[in-house]
Amino acid sequence: MKKTILLLSLCFLWASNLVAQQTNSQIIIKLKSDSKLSIEPTKQVFNHTSLDSINDVFSLKSIKLTGNQENTYLLNFESSNINSLIKFYQKTNLFEYVEANFTGKGAGVQSETSIIPNDTYFSRQYAFYNDGTFSLSPAKEDADIVMDLAWDIEQGDESIIVAVLDAGAKLDHPEFSGRIWKNTQEIPNNGLDDDNNGYIDDVDGWDWANNDNDPTDDHGHGTNVAGIIGANSDNDLGYAGVDWNCKLMICKVLDNNNSGFYSWWTSAIYYAVDNGADVINMSLGGSSFSQSMEDAIDYAHENGVVVVASMMNFNNGNNYYPAAYTNTIAVGSTNPNDERTAPFFWSTTSGSNYGQHIDVVAPGNYTYGLSYSSNTNYGSYWGGTSQSAPMVAGLSSLLLAQNPSRTPDEIRAIIRNTAEDQVGKPSEDIEGFDIYHGYGRVNAHQALLQDKLTSTFTIKDSDAFVSLTNNQLLINSNIEYQTVSIHNLLGNEVYKQEGNSSTINVSNLQQGMYIISLVDANGKVVLREKVLKK
Repeated sequence: MKKTILLLSLCFLWASNLVAQQTNSQIIIKLKSDSKLSIEPTKQVFNHTSLDSINDVFSLKSIKLTGNQENTYLLNFESSNINSLIKFYQKTNLFEYVEANFTGKGAGVQSETSIIPNDTYFSRQYAFYNDGTFSLSPAKEDADIVMDLAWDIEQGDESIIVAVLDAGAKLDHPEFSGRIWKNTQEIPNNGLDDDNNGYIDDVDGWDWANNDNDPTDDHGHGTNVAGIIGANSDNDLGYAGVDWNCKLMICKVLDNNNSGFYSWWTSAIYYAVDNGADVINMSLGGSSFSQSMEDAIDYAHENGVVVVASMMNFNNGNNYYPAAYTNTIAVGSTNPNDERTAPFFWSTTSGSNYGQHIDVVAPGNYTYGLSYSSNTNYGSYWGGTSQSAPMVAGLSSLLLAQNPSRTPDEIRAIIRNTAEDQVGKPSEDIEGFDIYHGYGRVNAHQALLQDKLTSTFTIKDSDAFVSLTNNQLLINSNIEYQTVSIHNLLGNEVYKQEGNSSTINVSNLQQGMYIISLVDANGKVVLREKVLKK
């Protein structure tokens, strides 16, 4: 099945292919015959004030003559923004040529692989692979999160732990075999709190609803959610999970009526963070704001733990928590035809909630999954933003398996930036952010491609460019601009300066990815680039 890829994504990939042909830190230069430069390789200096200053900014590491070619040198830098450096060098008119140190590849190329797992009922999982034939509802080809291509890139890592704060799970289900997190610091069944974490014999997690160490599901909601995140996959059985290898930390915070106190939820957040969770899924919500729960969410965020929450299913724009807290990824639901779910199959008045706090949407209606009461019944399905959120939690764990150093904000930004926009009803799914879909329907494949994309892109084709190296923002442009503004990937403006300046000190910015915009006197953006501060 051919996937629909946005034009912007194609531009990203095109730029990525170009960058993949050159090194990120080396250039080759040849002096003009009449050049007055006096290069001293051993001292790493050009004896030219401007060039030596630029080399310092880009952290020149070495200068070497290339073979026996006279006046031709290989320069090695710490900076990764070599394209900007090349332009600086070219504008000096001191060199016969300046070019990147290109690389080549073998003449054979492996095609991108679509992985369809052999799980018995995978054909029902339209959310992962939608060919337009789903039988329970009108379906649209490619209205899915593109897991078939995503799995070709990443299938997960057992070192990543996803905490499932829900109604528990069927711990003995074969689809969870080897996947349930174990507290190895606790000695089973000795009646002691061996690791002094406040919970006795919490080998398999904890049940706050009944205050015991058996987080077995007695409702069904938790087993379905946990299976979406991490059911064993490609095992000739049942369904596939988003992440094929992560560990599932089962935290039972909903009782057999599918309800729970905020205090249970809050305690479980601290438990998950303190016991090594990397991602927390909360397919639950309440209408009242709680400072104690927000403090717990912030504690997770501060400790590098991604928190994903469901928007809820009341078809309104009210705030529900934890989705409405600043430091959660809030997820709404779509149907098999890519439209916002309104209503769900179980009630004509239901629908995926909306609001300014929504981040993205993912398929959530008619979601087949695992049973809490049987190891062989695979015929039940659920519907709700509760089913959408674990798809994003699973994707978050794949992104961390791919790069464990990613922060919660980076995970959130990647998922937002790679979501597919304007796939739903035109009246709701407008260009850019909207309150019904956030930044769009999740695309796991595009999210996992981020490590393969160039870190710099230019929206407007011009000779203008910016580079962010060490603590200096260097701007070189042959077009006029009035204002320089810098935004983080969450859209927050973190710097603004009026006037035309070629060098700006940005030492106050934290490491990370930023959007640099040059704006003219009429308020029009004349150039925008994404750059990385290391």
